[in-house]
Amino acid sequence: MNDAIETIGSSILHHGKYNDRIYLLKLSRHDFPGILDELDELASKEKYSKIIAKVPSYAKDGFTEYGYSVEASIPGFYNANEDVYFMGKYFTVSRRQSCDPEKIREILNAAAAKSDERGASELPTRFYYKKCDTSDIHQIAEVYRTVFETYPFPIHDPEYIRKTMDENFIYFSIRENNKIVALASTEMDVVSQNVEMTDFATLPEYQGFGFAVYLLQKMENEMHKRNIRTAYTIARAFSCGINMIFAKMGYRYSGTLVNNTNISGNFESMNVWYKVISLVIG
Repeated sequence: MNDAIETIGSSILHHGKYNDRIYLLKLSRHDFPGILDELDELASKEKYSKIIAKVPSYAKDGFTEYGYSVEASIPGFYNANEDVYFMGKYFTVSRRQSCDPEKIREILNAAAAKSDERGASELPTRFYYKKCDTSDIHQIAEVYRTVFETYPFPIHDPEYIRKTMDENFIYFSIRENNKIVALASTEMDVVSQNVEMTDFATLPEYQGFGFAVYLLQKMENEMHKRNIRTAYTIARAFSCGINMIFAKMGYRYSGTLVNNTNISGNFESMNVWYKVISLVIG
């Protein structure tokens, strides 16, 4: 069962047993500092082992006083004038302890070595690029079902895809004939001028063509047209490929969210990468 998206006041959070956590996606200034007690109460009631919160700089000290620590940060995340801090609070020792931090460091070092490279900007002639629309929702969900056995959000469900399209997502695809072979999406916060680059997936038989880099270039160009300033991603820390892609495209590593996300039945740490695209494109 997927975790639920709910509100406390005007703040938005994602929580449930699947990820055994609360994820505070958006903090409303009107809810601070009272929300700190409400988050603790919810975590205690549901016996969650972690809270991860996206915290604007004005609230950082308040979260710190409640036992949160900074795991990653992005400067100028909100309209280029306020930073965000990804702050974690743990309720069990096992959830707090990073699994194989040495391997994470090795992957980050390998990614850093790729940071002066750039990916291919052209597709092989048999493939073409296209932004998705609601006629694609079933095919999008099928690709995600094929690539991801499980996922923190219900991207296997066509109606979820439709809902996100109606709200603040754009899905980008590479196709062969009419078949989607690779996907990614942008989750936009237009008001705050930031975007999460997410949900990258390539069908197994189409690996090795550099589709993720190509899609990321298209996504950045589209976001620049929409006056989005900062792009970021939350990438699996043990995936060498996805970390290398973002390093290669000029993103900066800003921290690791420890044991953050349930992927295929195990908690995985996630690396945060960001890029100020308004200064790069144009």
